Amino acid sequence: MNSSEAIDSFLALRDQLRSFVFRLLPQRQDAEDIVQETYIRVRENIESFREESSFRTWVFSIALNLSKNHLNKQRRWEESSQDYGAMLHTHSAEHWVVFRDVFDATPYRNYEIREHIAYCLICINKTLLVEQQVCLLLKEIYEFKVSEIMRISGLSEGKVKHAIADARRNMIRIFDERCSFVSKRGRCDQCTALKGILNPEQDAQVEANKIALVRQGDSPDREYLLDLRLELTRSIDPLNSPNTRLNTFMLENRDAWVEEGKKRNVLEVRPKSTAHLSK
Repeated sequence: MNSSEAIDSFLALRDQLRSFVFRLLPQRQDAEDIVQETYIRVRENIESFREESSFRTWVFSIALNLSKNHLNKQRRWEESSQDYGAMLHTHSAEHWVVFRDVFDATPYRNYEIREHIAYCLICINKTLLVEQQVCLLLKEIYEFKVSEIMRISGLSEGKVKHAIADARRNMIRIFDERCSFVSKRGRCDQCTALKGILNPEQDAQVEANKIALVRQGDSPDREYLLDLRLELTRSIDPLNSPNTRLNTFMLENRDAWVEEGKKRNVLEVRPKSTAHLSK
């Protein structure tokens, strides 16, 4: 492959690569910087590419290696991290005004439940060990084979397979315990709650019932429900969708909200008023 062919092939992969890095970190500017540095590395090292793997596998391995410093510094998110963000905005009119302003700047000013499901999966994925996060995304969202994931991650076959299996098991448990939107047993109802607050003229449940995951929510096959969630997530580019601005804002501020929420003890203290949420 010559330099011109490599550039064309990289450009064809760029959006996919950017979404992968963003889902891991997730700070948009960090993802943009890493993708740009990956592009430079590809141009500088194209002569060393021996086609022992696919070009796509090679490029993802470079991007993941460049992401490792960020990943090593990151703390695993708590399973309740979304609760802190939601309750902080319930308690604080100031936070809610900022949130509402971000939403008002989104195209069409319509909150999409499908996109929230994909956003939620990113959050839950970040509660896992890094190896599980990486292997699950590569296998289930970007559809790499185990042999390709081994090249990208540098892990053995056994470690890759275990990471995927453990990630799926942990994701199923967390979603089953948290997601009242699907299982009706969980404690988190942000999907329909936000839809109802931000788009009060629309029936959130009617919109939700258009999604196969919701219609199949009573299925006892939790693996199947996870597959439906992953399938929906694959269909959405987190950096190029109607709610990208809002979901990026939530992801980038999650750590700060958790820290502030803990200081305020928001999960234990009832807000004086929630009138600001309807404004």
